Amino acid sequence: MRLTILGGGGFRVPLVYGALLGDHAEGRVSHVTLYDEDSGRLGAMARVLADQAAASGAADPPAVTATTDLDEALRGADFVFSAIRVGGLEGRAADERIALAEGVLGQETVGAGGIAYGLRTVPVARGIARRVARIAPDAWVINFTNPAGVVTEAMAEELGDRVIGICDSPVGLGRRIARLLGARPEEAWIDYVGLNHLGWVRGLRIGGRDELPRLLADTGALESFEEGRLFGAEWLRSLGAIPNEYLHYYYFNRDTVRAYQEVKQTRGAFLRDQQRGFYADAGRPDLAAGAALSAWDRTRAEREATYMAENREVAGVGERDESDLESGGYEKVALALMRAIARDERATLILNVRNRGTLAALDAEAVIEVPCLVDANGAHPVAVDPLPLHAVGLVTSVKAVEREVLEAAASGSRAAAVKAFALHPLVDSVGVARRLMDGYGAEHRGLGYLR
Repeated sequence: MRLTILGGGGFRVPLVYGALLGDHAEGRVSHVTLYDEDSGRLGAMARVLADQAAASGAADPPAVTATTDLDEALRGADFVFSAIRVGGLEGRAADERIALAEGVLGQETVGAGGIAYGLRTVPVARGIARRVARIAPDAWVINFTNPAGVVTEAMAEELGDRVIGICDSPVGLGRRIARLLGARPEEAWIDYVGLNHLGWVRGLRIGGRDELPRLLADTGALESFEEGRLFGAEWLRSLGAIPNEYLHYYYFNRDTVRAYQEVKQTRGAFLRDQQRGFYADAGRPDLAAGAALSAWDRTRAEREATYMAENREVAGVGERDESDLESGGYEKVALALMRAIARDERATLILNVRNRGTLAALDAEAVIEVPCLVDANGAHPVAVDPLPLHAVGLVTSVKAVEREVLEAAASGSRAAAVKAFALHPLVDSVGVARRLMDGYGAEHRGLGYLR
């Protein structure tokens, strides 16, 4: 089986390759093609993967090739993993800076920053989807490119249900809750529903019994894990649910914006500088065997430990506990998804798929994030109970924003782009929306199509 990774020079690629090294089942991925426009980053990643293969001791690790030719990368692919970053980390840092100057959030996928990133990314993602449909029409596309919900919806216009979005946030949240309740995560049914980075765990069933009320009643248990500390036991009990960590930007917006404005360096700027150092080290021609992987391990540990540091500061919870450093493992989700489709090994996974009537508040084509049953025919969303009104309001508002992003990217309409900014719950003025559009348009060449 052949896997192509778009954004193959990206920092998280070794997570995917590491998961493949641990897969010894028949029909596993035997060849990985890395595609990236940046040959330097490709070379550095190829060295890290070679170190991984050597360290694993695997007798027959998946072969790795690298290319800057997209068509070459797609030919013969069974699965295409999309993890591109249009504009790079320099673009992310600018997204944050421009938004914060207007007093609004510039986070990568939430608020003004997410809109700017989406406006840059959707045209590229649509182009990739058209290339996949032409060159590898039988391939399945697994999208991790952010903002994952709107990008998956854009690609679905060309690929239909053969594109599936993944995110590790809800998976990691479900695992933490299950373990707190004394259950093995794989044996628990997680009632999770929403959009990408905008969802709630409303129940967690073990042996048919919903155990979430037991957790909500226990303040000590609630405040023993990342999301419980971020939101606080009182607010979680008020909601009757455990929100995805990204909802902290909505529920504590003013506090978070203030914290982001006061930091020496935004998250995007930190990652930009950190990764410059890593790629410079990993690309050195005199590097000893194993050194590239060691450099990657050190960089990743620092990256994980500082994740959402400003939000934790707002909540007054200090550094992340070791138990919270484990993500949902998007590489494990991707591997489980590929296995289920390629081998017809049925699985239940939280994924980004077209609604198809699952949430009555949204139309059939809207991409949502819900538990899905996966088999050889793809991912099938599971029926869920209606959302409470407060959640309906957020979900429909943000979906309306996503639709304006899709319209702007399709038509080149600056008015639609301004409307996307103005309609977002975290942008409080049409005037601010216009200034954001002016600022992003002046900063990013990738927005030159808007007129």
